[in-house]
Amino acid sequence: QEHLVESGGGLAQPGGSLRLSCGASERAASGRVMGWFRQAPGKEREFVAAIRWNGGTTYYADSVKGRFTISRDRARKMVFLQMNSLSPEDTAAYYCAAGLRTITAETSNSRGYDYWGQGTQVTVSS
Repeated sequence: QEHLVESGGGLAQPGGSLRLSCGASERAASGRVMGWFRQAPGKEREFVAAIRWNGGTTYYADSVKGRFTISRDRARKMVFLQMNSLSPEDTAAYYCAAGLRTITAETSNSRGYDYWGQGTQVTVSS
């Protein structure tokens, strides 16, 4: 079963914006946390942002603070990542993830998540 489906990736110019969306299954949306990770060619997967379904507490990697915003729509079981002031260093495949029992200390660790989307490519280039 496909629990997470991302959309919204594409090509953006430096300084531009993109908005990623992630639709979650009933099972994935019943968990505690939703996160976004990214992986550039030749690099390890890294944490970008996370949000709790209950309460909406958010977490960000230092590299994206002030530029990216994660949000969720509980009724639609959707999570979004608004990315502004994009730079070429943001180029990567972006993955949506669902953590069913993720605690705060695990929100930035990929091993704290149970389901993953197929990924959507974001390319920032002039």
